[in-house]
Amino acid sequence: MNQGYPAKNKESISGLIERVTYFNEESGFVVLRVKIKGRRDLLTVVGQSVSANAGEWAKAEGVWARDREHGLQFKAERLVCTPPTNVEGIEKYLASGMIKGIGPVYAKKMVARYGEKIFDIIETASAKLESIDGIGPGRRRKIKDAWQEQKVVRKIMVFLHSNGVSTSRAVRIYKTYGEEAIEKVQNNPYILARDIRGIGFKSADHIAQKLGIPQDSLHRAQAGLNHVLTEASGNGHCGLPEDLLIRQTTELLAVDESIPREGLAQALHAGDVVRDGVGEHDLIFLPALKKAEEYIARRILDLSGQPSSYPDIDFNRAITWVQGSNKLQLAASQTEAIRCALENRVVIITGGPGVGKTTIIQSILKILHAKCVTFALCAPTGRAAKRLSESTGHEARTIHRLLEVNPRNGQFKRDEESPLEEKLLVVDECSMVDIPLMHHLLKALPEDGHLLLVGDVDQLPSVGPGSVLKDFIQSGCLSVVRLQEIFRQAAGSRIITNAHRINQGQMPMMEEDAPLSDFYFIDREEPERAAATLLQMVRDRIPSKFQVHPILDIQVLCPMNRGSLGVREMNLTLQNALNPLRHGDVVAEKFGWQFRARDKVIQTENNYDKEVFNGDIGQIISIDPIEKEIKVQFEHRKVIYDFGELDELSLAYAITIHKSQGSEFPVVVMPVATQQYMLLQRNLVYTGVTRGRKLVVIVGQKKALGMAVNNSKNASRYSGLLHRLRSGS
Repeated sequence: MNQGYPAKNKESISGLIERVTYFNEESGFVVLRVKIKGRRDLLTVVGQSVSANAGEWAKAEGVWARDREHGLQFKAERLVCTPPTNVEGIEKYLASGMIKGIGPVYAKKMVARYGEKIFDIIETASAKLESIDGIGPGRRRKIKDAWQEQKVVRKIMVFLHSNGVSTSRAVRIYKTYGEEAIEKVQNNPYILARDIRGIGFKSADHIAQKLGIPQDSLHRAQAGLNHVLTEASGNGHCGLPEDLLIRQTTELLAVDESIPREGLAQALHAGDVVRDGVGEHDLIFLPALKKAEEYIARRILDLSGQPSSYPDIDFNRAITWVQGSNKLQLAASQTEAIRCALENRVVIITGGPGVGKTTIIQSILKILHAKCVTFALCAPTGRAAKRLSESTGHEARTIHRLLEVNPRNGQFKRDEESPLEEKLLVVDECSMVDIPLMHHLLKALPEDGHLLLVGDVDQLPSVGPGSVLKDFIQSGCLSVVRLQEIFRQAAGSRIITNAHRINQGQMPMMEEDAPLSDFYFIDREEPERAAATLLQMVRDRIPSKFQVHPILDIQVLCPMNRGSLGVREMNLTLQNALNPLRHGDVVAEKFGWQFRARDKVIQTENNYDKEVFNGDIGQIISIDPIEKEIKVQFEHRKVIYDFGELDELSLAYAITIHKSQGSEFPVVVMPVATQQYMLLQRNLVYTGVTRGRKLVVIVGQKKALGMAVNNSKNASRYSGLLHRLRSGS
């Protein structure tokens, strides 16, 4: 072959992979530097492969091409990478980091001791590895387990690849199903959409089609119906009207409407879904959500109809005592809230910032403590629980920790058979509690228990299904105290004043000549200028003026994920500005994100094993390429992630306002632009503003802010809870 110019005919080449320049796990696209026998220089090979590692043997079929930027390349139409067979390749392969627990040092020692037999030693006689200096029983087991996992994962990756999908989720599939992964997927590919985070129905459906499941099969129709209902629950709905469910499923499957209707009839008959009359609507529910609604309504009505089980309390004496003890003067609204909480089994206290909710909780707890009444405090998120602890002086836990979640199955140990021991359960940030979580809370409440729900009903509703707090209040069945008076200390804060103005449909006060304000609006018409200004604020101006840390103290909150002012773009911009790559930095790349030491990250799903939950924010403190681990500092504890678990993390320099619920930050910076019009709602901006403790800065268009403030039409949610409460069932 002419080494100076590419040939046009298809050729075959093979050689040793010296290094992997680039590998995209989503698409399988890879750029390799390959050593070909007879060629002095390394050759660049580009193509697609299920995996690729230094030291492997690459066989490629394709054509030569000259890239304008990168020069001569071999573009592979078919690329297969196989484990090496010679000593040189084996050492490179083991040193590449593909086997957890082996880096360049151990690779050299292992090959020096066992040569070409090392793969057999790892697989069949791993105990012999302990004869190598530095390898003890723990590392030996880690190496053997990682080797076995690699073999299985590669097999899974090949299977998925052959069925026309990306291979990026292979590790998670393996960890979910183990060595039965391929069998399970072949039997029912739709379980992937149900069980594997990041694999949607369309990907699972694509595999199903490849495996020969007909487009008009009722099995496919039922999977589609289940998917639509599951997606609806993720958007806050507990069920859907039948016609809407059929229409969305028909669109999803691209079939005649008769097929989803027949699939629904079979699913109803089998009990996989249930129909229930809710007011004017018949809704189709997933059975678990209907049962949860029914239980909540039944239990809450039963509780509210019972008298207080507290010991006798002389209310007037108690109020006088608590005021003297705490050296404060309670307002009439606060006194009434305390009375209500002491006289009723279920009480809701709602109101915005600065209206004295914390003072009320402190007073109630002090009175009950003096009467030897036990209580438990909880909140939906770790940050909210920490704030509750700090404000009350009593231990507060996350709801999951209070109910003693079982990390193996996600089930709660506390329930009707093993209820909580405390007489009073205080739940803060209750607007975040969805139907399933309230169901579990009520199951764990003892028969003689009291329930105090505290939250701001005007904030965004829960991410999960239902509008529990709102429905409780609107039902008229429960004792509700709505606090509206802003107390003097809080009234001096522009954050609090403006939050209430926004909530009342008024534009915030935003005089630019207020040098000591804790609330600023910076007018920028063009989104590009807004993005540039936001970056300048976070990186330079706010840290300089207010002596705060740009990563640890400032949180950018975005209304949406997409767009130039969305979470993704903001994260990439802020990461490069606040935490640029330094010489010698090790990075980990996963699912389109590059993680670096010092990055701020957010947990995106509940992980009961690690005791980290959706919305927890931490900072990467180290990346170990040999052990394939990232260590993250969350509050006061460190958590270790395998590289295969990194899809649980996202960068958190910017997060959505929805993700910020239950948290407070020293400084909040929020972009607002008309490009976000679909999500510009009053409760969204209100929630964002109330997350800031010391400073809130809004950057963007006054028109966009006005649109949000004037838009009080929140998206309605399909749920039967309100109807069940009002009808007494």
